[in-house]
Amino acid sequence: MNNTLSCWKSPKAVYAVLGLIIVVLSVAFSDTISNMFHRLGTRKEYGYAYLIPFITAFFIWQRKNELVQTKFESSWYGLLTIALGGVIFFVGAVSTTHTISQYAMIMIILGVALSLMGWEAFKIVVIPLGLLLFMVPLPPFIYNTLSTKLQLISSELGVAVIRLFGISVYLEGNVIDLGSYKLQVVEACSGLRYLFPLVVLSFIAAYIYRAEFWKKVIVVLSSIPITIFMNSFRIGVIGVLVENYGSEQAEGFLHYFEGWVIFMSSMAILILEMMVLSRIGKNKRSLSDAFLLELPDKLSCGETRIRRLSAHYYVVLLLSGSILAASMFSQGRVEQDISRKLFADFPLNIAGWKGDNSKLEQIYLDGLKLDDYILADYVDSNRQAMNLYIAYYSDQQAGEAAHSPKACIPGGGWLIKQHSVVMLGELSTKPGGVEVNRLLIKKGDYTQLVYYWFQQRGRFITNEYLVKWYLFQDALARGRTDGALVRLTALVGPGQDVEDAELRLQDFAKEVIPMLDEYIPE
Repeated sequence: MNNTLSCWKSPKAVYAVLGLIIVVLSVAFSDTISNMFHRLGTRKEYGYAYLIPFITAFFIWQRKNELVQTKFESSWYGLLTIALGGVIFFVGAVSTTHTISQYAMIMIILGVALSLMGWEAFKIVVIPLGLLLFMVPLPPFIYNTLSTKLQLISSELGVAVIRLFGISVYLEGNVIDLGSYKLQVVEACSGLRYLFPLVVLSFIAAYIYRAEFWKKVIVVLSSIPITIFMNSFRIGVIGVLVENYGSEQAEGFLHYFEGWVIFMSSMAILILEMMVLSRIGKNKRSLSDAFLLELPDKLSCGETRIRRLSAHYYVVLLLSGSILAASMFSQGRVEQDISRKLFADFPLNIAGWKGDNSKLEQIYLDGLKLDDYILADYVDSNRQAMNLYIAYYSDQQAGEAAHSPKACIPGGGWLIKQHSVVMLGELSTKPGGVEVNRLLIKKGDYTQLVYYWFQQRGRFITNEYLVKWYLFQDALARGRTDGALVRLTALVGPGQDVEDAELRLQDFAKEVIPMLDEYIPE
């Protein structure tokens, strides 16, 4: 019986063509990679991402013996994947929608591997290569929505922890009022700094974990509630410490040290979970056996076969060149130079309304990352108040975009009681009128009426997701991604009817909207 192993070896010509493919694609992806690392560098949540290429390389090296013994069969499905990825990459590059380009880049890498290796070998490397997807930052509107929701959830659960210690506390949105001190659960405390790395670690652990598939799924999915609960527990503990030992417990080194303790505790819970799962089912084993990271042994080959340089290598090289050409074309496009007035010149006297400018605190400016804004309080002759807020973005695809008030208002402790879309009647510059969102919000005894819309390159849009579609469409067709969020707020005073506030809001809106074209270009 012949037990000698057959091994496969690639000739120098294969490495030469493969190296050329890598060089061509590296140049094509240079702008995409640069933007990705820029965003990774501005978000601490993605600090783990720099290690992923090395982890991917390690896992592929770990299974090198299997690759050496596997015959590579060219795959036309891989070529189709590259072609489709190239089209998506081009669309993302032309529209400057970097997230699309980055996901397309990973898709193309997977397509190259499938095309040149074939399905049998591709199955060995697909999960390590799939780890690269975790390097791509989330689209801004998904990130902002997720962060806002996690802030509110963490605030509510954190308050529940504080109350377990018999401490009187009041929650207002994402602000925890302890009486002597207010804890604000800002974006940095949303839990994303724990959630993203823990999900990645759980995915890596599940890959190494020698267990049934359903156990691997549980390990990955459980990282989400573990993170949310532990982050909320951390916020609650900080509140208890502040109540008993002073406000310095929520600041400085101790604050960050508590974060590390919670993260390590989350990892410990994950390990404990895998230990328990290893003892469940037919294939019971110890955690050390189930979580064994094997390294490749030295391989003795009885027979060495030579892989041939198939036509697929040249087709992949041709497709890579096409992707490079598409990348160069998109980078050569000249964006429009849009002229507009600054909001510093916006009138503070509008048809009997007199306004005073206000300033956003730096913490909000850091989060919003807008390019220009106005925040002003107007009053009429009857001392009725009206707030005007407009946030303008010159480029909504560079990582920042207008935030929806529906996501931000609950963070201030306001409860949205009603939401509808209303039509503002005849306007001097909009003969057919415009549709706007209408919110009735309450906080305690206070009531406010809010009108808001997204004014984007000549459109008045009320749907947050439709904003994203037109953003993509205009970036592709017009080379523009500028736009603004406009919000008008009227206070419904004690004893006042909502209908009175509604009339004031509509009258004020009809005066303001015709002025906006100079500040928010069509």
